[in-house]
Amino acid sequence: MVRGDKKMILIGANPTRSDLIFLKDLLETGKLKPVIDRRYNLEKVPDVIRYLEDGHVKGKFIITVKK
Repeated sequence: MVRGDKKMILIGANPTRSDLIFLKDLLETGKLKPVIDRRYNLEKVPDVIRYLEDGHVKGKFIITVKK
């Protein structure tokens, strides 16, 4: 897929139960740490989309939904 001047490849996965247990163990032991780029409230999602489109992303986002 081509978007603007960037090429993207979509990859799908079908993890097995043992794959998920392996990942859980890595997370629990601290051997795998997710990179959190930014945190946003739900109403700021348009800002997240603009940030993604500008190519500044260095990790994952956390979107907080208030009850």
